[in-house]
Amino acid sequence: MNEVKKQIPFFERYLSLWVVLCIAVGIGIGQISGERMQFLADLEIYNVNIPIAILIWLMIYPMMLQIDFSSIKNVGKAPKGLILTLVVNWLIKPFTMALFAWIFFEHLYSAWIEPELAGEYIAGAILLGVAPCTAMVFVWSYLTDGDPNYTLVQVSINDLIILVAFVPLVGLLLGITDITIPYNTLVASVLIFVVIPLVAGVITNKILVKKYGEEWFKTTFLPRLKPMSILALLLTLVLLFAFQGTNILNNPLIILLIAVPLIIQSYFIFFITWFGGKKLKLPHAICSPAAMIGTSNFFELAVAVAIALFGLQSPAALVTVVGVLVEVPVMLSLVALANKWRY
Repeated sequence: MNEVKKQIPFFERYLSLWVVLCIAVGIGIGQISGERMQFLADLEIYNVNIPIAILIWLMIYPMMLQIDFSSIKNVGKAPKGLILTLVVNWLIKPFTMALFAWIFFEHLYSAWIEPELAGEYIAGAILLGVAPCTAMVFVWSYLTDGDPNYTLVQVSINDLIILVAFVPLVGLLLGITDITIPYNTLVASVLIFVVIPLVAGVITNKILVKKYGEEWFKTTFLPRLKPMSILALLLTLVLLFAFQGTNILNNPLIILLIAVPLIIQSYFIFFITWFGGKKLKLPHAICSPAAMIGTSNFFELAVAVAIALFGLQSPAALVTVVGVLVEVPVMLSLVALANKWRY
């Protein structure tokens, strides 16, 4: 019997292409509209841009619908994989991302990036490093024959930890950039983009599963909702690049410069987690998703917080968007590597 070849869904498979198209469309809109785009930039409440907030909420809410915290009761059956995930995500990854960003933006890129802007580029990278993946990891786990139930446990606990650890870690690591941290805006961002959609997702999950059954929820409702998340992401990117267009056209090299430390960080974290899992004698079905969770990012949250803290046209926001651009091709290469190294 021939084994069915697993494939990433269409929109996710070509996400980097959509991002590139959004860059072009956004820059074009920005150049045509000129100062008229400032009207959208000025629509704010407590330093949170309203159009972007709506779009990012529409991105995150469908992901939160998939979280099932009842799965956490199974943690004790195989704790080593979960411990590895938590150590990498919260004790290693944020600090190595900050280190790589500091080395590149503060020192190696000093000839291309003004010193007063280096701190914001570092801040954007830090926001990516402190936001472990919560949604796309299900795709990466599926493509590497990961244990779906264990992956769900890992993601669910990561979401709980984000609630309490994201703000303190961001505050701690942003301290190295000499940037004044508006904690009220940071806390508000976590409430708006994590707590509220998480609570709404859990409530919706419980109501719909109880009324229509789990099979209908997973095979009918979630697939119908997924395009909303992708569309919201793409519209967010169009707006971001409409504001970033002038900066990019004046310095097109910046996209490549930003991508380099993000890619190095991704492979570095993957190798640490992968070989750490093998050292712990984890089965492939647990080790592979652990490595994928550590490597990929909750870029929706990172984009939202970067915009809230630094603004739509900030270097920090641009870094988080480049994180979206490079993530899919990097993760697909790591999926291929994980399958090649299957044990």
